[in-house]
Amino acid sequence: MSPEVDPERVQLIEAVSGETVYLMYVEVWDGLYAPIGLRKPEGSGPFPVVLLAAGNGGGGMAWVRNAVRNRGYIMDRLVEAGMACAWLRYRTEVELGYNDGGRLVRDSRQGMEMFNRAPLEYEDEIAIADYFKTLPWVDGARMGLIGMSHGGEMALKIASEYHGFAAAVASEPAAHEFLALATDDSVFVNEQTNLRNIENMQMAEVAKVRGRVDEEIARARIDSIQTPFLIMGRDEDHLQGVFRTTFDLLAEASKDVEWVSYDHEFHGYVFPVRGGDGEYELNDVQVKAIDHVVGWLGKRLRAR
Repeated sequence: MSPEVDPERVQLIEAVSGETVYLMYVEVWDGLYAPIGLRKPEGSGPFPVVLLAAGNGGGGMAWVRNAVRNRGYIMDRLVEAGMACAWLRYRTEVELGYNDGGRLVRDSRQGMEMFNRAPLEYEDEIAIADYFKTLPWVDGARMGLIGMSHGGEMALKIASEYHGFAAAVASEPAAHEFLALATDDSVFVNEQTNLRNIENMQMAEVAKVRGRVDEEIARARIDSIQTPFLIMGRDEDHLQGVFRTTFDLLAEASKDVEWVSYDHEFHGYVFPVRGGDGEYELNDVQVKAIDHVVGWLGKRLRAR
């Protein structure tokens, strides 16, 4: 083993397109490790840090390395603006685990921790944020996150329970569970797994979504949010009603929230991907959207 590698704080360095990437394994609440890929500005800091989350989890370091290589445009922009950032991976989403499991309770037994349920994926992100706050080059008061799709819903779940982020972007948040959204007739149960298939739900209209949201549950979850939010929609998305309703409920609760929506064909437009020619596939709409995200985070996190 290389003497530079601490088995309890593994950090490997990899060059990606001429930039230094730190590949790390972060211990989460139950003693397992979540992989992350980190970039930071030059200098010793302390820097604000933005965590990047997309999708419903699973995958490991291979997923992170691919994201750093092929979804690195957002990292370029954040680092240029003076913010460190990290793509992270977390455990796989559990179907209705948030609704059915209740709040995680941490107790002890025989000198070790005891939980009332297993941790969920959004709690891994909280554990990663708390880890970053122990690092000397991090300004723990200037932590932010960008969550896309299920990652956007995770941001809402996190902010409902944890007040350690100074700003959060929820881009195209698939907030079905957070809003306690009743399903429509397109949903069916996979007979082999007994899990729901909700892929064909059409929730583009706000009126339809508002009629299916359990507002008592949703408002109770929103009431405890203290983190400022930027909610991002996508004009022609079949879940645009979910995205807008998320904003509306936050605004109605007098939360610090902003809404913006862009007309783009790509789900996840704030995280451009690298094409087969090695160049990022992005257009003026994406550049404008990312300008907005980086500027909004820069002001909230007081980055340079």
